[in-house]
Amino acid sequence: MGAVDLTIQGSVMTSNMITPTVVINGHHIGAHYGWQRITVPAGPVHVDAFAQWTRTYGQASLDFQLAAGQCVPVFYAAPMHQFSTGSIGHVRQQRKGMGPFLIIMAVLAVVLALVVTLNLRALG
Repeated sequence: MGAVDLTIQGSVMTSNMITPTVVINGHHIGAHYGWQRITVPAGPVHVDAFAQWTRTYGQASLDFQLAAGQCVPVFYAAPMHQFSTGSIGHVRQQRKGMGPFLIIMAVLAVVLALVVTLNLRALG
């Protein structure tokens, strides 16, 4: 036996209120944000992770060999929006989609500022 040291990056406040789904060698894991150790048989390991909101998104997969007694770190980071894949690897991962997310937030801020400005001018 060996272990997968799974870390789902983010939290309910910074990622998704629904915890991403993790499947290891075809078995659904009761995953949660943060670190957890999952015991698995030695040999080939296939890890799938994805997030779910109105649709499935953030799909990512990782394959590796696990030796008996070995602990392999696996990090998963869901993307910033539903139109990108997730990131998975043996080291801490960057979240994909930050650029489009920031652009959308900037456009919304500009629109809000215009609406407020136009309403203040109409009143004054």
